[in-house]
Amino acid sequence: MSRDARASQDPDLLWTPGPRELEDSNVALFMAWLEEDRGLRFADYAELWRWSSTDLPAFWSAVWEYYGLDAVTTYDEVLADATMPGARWFPGARLNFAERCLAQATGERPALVSVDEGGEPVEMSWARLRDQVADVAAALRRMGVGPGDCVAGYLTNLPQAVVALLATAAVGAVWTVCAPDFGTPSVLARLAQAKPTVLVAADGYRHGGKEYDKRDTVGELVDGLPTVRHLLTVDHLRAADPGAWPVRADVEVHSWSGLPPADGPLTFADVPFDHPLWILWSSGTTGVPKGIVQGHGGIVVELLKALGLGVDLRPDDRYLFVTSTSWMVWNFLVGGLLHGATLILHDGSPAWPDAAGAWRVAERTGATVVGVGAAYLTAVEKSGLRPAADLGLGAVRSVLQTGSSLAPSTWRWVHEHLVPGAQLQSICGGTDICSVLAGASPLLPVRVGRIPGPALGVALAAWDEAGSPLTGEQGELVVTAPLPSMPLRFVADPDGTRYRDSYFATYPGVWRHGDWATVDEDLSVVVSGRSDATLNRMGVRMGSADLYAVVEQLPGIADSLVVGVEEDDGGYFMPLFVVADDGGHEGDAEHHDDALRERIAGAIRRQLSPRHVPDTIVRVPALPRTLTGKRLEVPVKRILQGAHPADVCGPGAVSHADMLPWFADFAARRHAGVVR
Repeated sequence: MSRDARASQDPDLLWTPGPRELEDSNVALFMAWLEEDRGLRFADYAELWRWSSTDLPAFWSAVWEYYGLDAVTTYDEVLADATMPGARWFPGARLNFAERCLAQATGERPALVSVDEGGEPVEMSWARLRDQVADVAAALRRMGVGPGDCVAGYLTNLPQAVVALLATAAVGAVWTVCAPDFGTPSVLARLAQAKPTVLVAADGYRHGGKEYDKRDTVGELVDGLPTVRHLLTVDHLRAADPGAWPVRADVEVHSWSGLPPADGPLTFADVPFDHPLWILWSSGTTGVPKGIVQGHGGIVVELLKALGLGVDLRPDDRYLFVTSTSWMVWNFLVGGLLHGATLILHDGSPAWPDAAGAWRVAERTGATVVGVGAAYLTAVEKSGLRPAADLGLGAVRSVLQTGSSLAPSTWRWVHEHLVPGAQLQSICGGTDICSVLAGASPLLPVRVGRIPGPALGVALAAWDEAGSPLTGEQGELVVTAPLPSMPLRFVADPDGTRYRDSYFATYPGVWRHGDWATVDEDLSVVVSGRSDATLNRMGVRMGSADLYAVVEQLPGIADSLVVGVEEDDGGYFMPLFVVADDGGHEGDAEHHDDALRERIAGAIRRQLSPRHVPDTIVRVPALPRTLTGKRLEVPVKRILQGAHPADVCGPGAVSHADMLPWFADFAARRHAGVVR
């Protein structure tokens, strides 16, 4: 039966595996190898997943051997301790992430293809990539950087960001990065914790047809980072001019373009499996952003598995992910080097010169695998554009979608008007593991609104409040067994209290991810949104604490509350409620104080980013809090999603409990079109 015939019988069926996927995909070849090499036969993906998530030593040793790591290093055992947190993976093994990425070099294809707004694609060969990594690694060593040090980036999605990451890993130091569209306070809230000795920063960037000079901002960052001793400048917008960087006198400025060639061949620090590789950052919802430390070995084996056996990435792929360097999918993109794939780096707005800007990049670069946030897909759909008819996207065989849920219409639009015939891979994962918990597989069909299944090696389930597994019912998304890329630790969390509280406080010894999920009998997964208070806009997590820090320092603002609401139609609504003591009037959209709204929005845009600006700013007479003074973000979010106030919060447990019905009324009026 043809794919079209099957789809006509099941209107929600969008894609089914063909002969190539069933016989020649990476996961199909892996299953054949398991049968031939280990005598293990699995009838289908479900059987393979159950084995992979229950016999962890057998599965992860198979991944290790299948991807040739047994030729690189030995290990004492696969999983010395399965306790979460604190699982010990592959003790005795020694792996360097940068060495494994560059080990896939070939002269047949470029390593990187970079595209900025209005420019032509620029290719970088694998040999040139290795040379640049060698040059920067040598420079870092001359600066005294080695294991235990941190190198921070303030960069957009440039080739220099990839090179700097690999060079940092090569010398055994720890990498971290913030995108320049973050405001100075947001960047310092993160990088100050990491205590970098070197800052790699570009002079500016282009976005939406405009140029942004960031040299003065870099000076502010250096002033706020007393540990920085060296500034490595990337001259992206203009010619090199070390004197144009206003930095402290004790900071030595180096120009990227002026670095001398390395004296010898590139060498890699010989580091253990759990040696720190990079720091990713949480959104900062509950206060200071959490610095999530992940290790060389865990990232190598996890991204070999996730990108290879899940995404089906291959050496001849051209892999584009529309992202900023602050989103974990940038690291997920760089992981494509582990498979020898060519990375496509797009530096600019995906919606420039029009809503299909990123798809024009895909066309020009011959991208075969394209990753995007859900909100961007929705925006292109709503623009009325039809990329399938207007652009040459025939090379695209797979579209990765993450960040939030898609409306049913968008699932269908992708298959009908974006890239007909391509596989839409909706994936759920996160910064916390820098990988995928649930996603697609070449062996599984794609249906509207459903993630096809848990990722291999992930013991995923939905649990009720008592810790009992649920099937076909919504519960907390949990992971009941460890993963190699789970955090080694958090920055500035010496006894691990913050780490344990973040994931293991609800179910001791079991990872609670913070999403509402439904796992059905066929293992397909529906993720219904965040179960915590994290804001998630355009696929990027953002911290409410960052926003509060800006809003509440403004004169006349007494209190504030921001929530992010996932809506039934796939939309995302982010209102900000403020209590003002400036003598103005309260009310709904008909009584907005325009001056107050513009003052707040302008401050957020300047100090954080345009992405942080709420959809609406509403003056309220008071905001409820717990009796210990905590904001009621999750209860208010649930009320705005339709829950009854009495079902989410007992009035005796909060101050200003009379405001809870107000939020229910606000939600009703908004859905009725009375307020926007």
